[in-house]
Amino acid sequence: MANLATTSLSVIFWLIFGLGITFIATQADARAFFVFGDSLVDNGNNNYLATSARADAPPYGIDYPTHRPTGRFSNGLNIPDIISQHLGSEPTLPYLSPELTGQKLLVGANFASAGIGILNDTGIQFVNIIRMPLQLAYFRQYQQRVRAVVGAAQAKRLVNQALVLITLGGNDFVNNYYLVPNSVRSRQYSLKDYVPFIVSEYRKILMKLYELGARRVLVTGTGPMGCVPAELAQHSRNGECAAELQRASSLFNPQLTQMINQLNSKIRTTIFIAANTNIMHNDFISDPQAFGFVSAKVACCGQGPYNGIGLCTPLSNLCPNRDLYAFWDPFHPSEKANKLIVQTIMIGSTKYMHPMNLSTILALDSKA
Repeated sequence: MANLATTSLSVIFWLIFGLGITFIATQADARAFFVFGDSLVDNGNNNYLATSARADAPPYGIDYPTHRPTGRFSNGLNIPDIISQHLGSEPTLPYLSPELTGQKLLVGANFASAGIGILNDTGIQFVNIIRMPLQLAYFRQYQQRVRAVVGAAQAKRLVNQALVLITLGGNDFVNNYYLVPNSVRSRQYSLKDYVPFIVSEYRKILMKLYELGARRVLVTGTGPMGCVPAELAQHSRNGECAAELQRASSLFNPQLTQMINQLNSKIRTTIFIAANTNIMHNDFISDPQAFGFVSAKVACCGQGPYNGIGLCTPLSNLCPNRDLYAFWDPFHPSEKANKLIVQTIMIGSTKYMHPMNLSTILALDSKA
């Protein structure tokens, strides 16, 4: 009976991800996918680390195909999973997963780690996380491992033709600048000086990705940081967003897009694509009912005001229908919100995607 249940679950899982042919045959033609960044895109690397920044206990994963926690900070699929569906591929494995060997390397890899930021001093309270210098070092190591499987020329081609997603920035405010009153960074910089500083540091990271062979890179901005349930619980009396964090978002996102434009101009081709996730999230917040949500302020899983205090745990309040909530936990979108975000990444106008959306990129690259 247990074997029958396991087989059925496996069949359902692969049907969901739409794989009509065998794994190795699919990967011969499929585009590799690499993911860098923080908890919004981490799919389990922190499970292998001694850190408190983990999502490896219920009810995380309650709506994932296996109905078990995976390390994703979601009730189900996260943004990289859904992009993988659009690429016609299975989800990328965490780079630290022992399963990431042989032919599975050709799918790509997820290097993201919850708690990290653009700056190395971001998320210091989480201690053992994979900060960006180490994520990039792992990317170099990954390429060496792929060369051993398919040879140098094919490994270079795989990386050059891959899609890359990078999500950074939110923790540099929430878990650094505003982590405590009078933080080191807030004493060192005013907000209007801090933003260009972290944007300039982000630029260095993007250039290193380019130097390591990345040629199509989706770069997301921060969401409306002052409107997440965790910040509402601390700062809001009547449901209004936290003004200072909103100001940080309004400064950071336009400067990030400007920096991306400058990088593309310098390289003289479109390598980096800006995804304005701030506007995407603001759409949910300004009119949640238009997207089928009953709330874009209250987290599905949590406790206290707006379910925004502490962590999502087995003892937390848990909504019965996760699709009705824009936020899964005090900081992270629900699977449904993630699907809407990826839909906008795929087909959104230049209001959201600059200079073009992902569907346009995939169409252009298919003709190259």
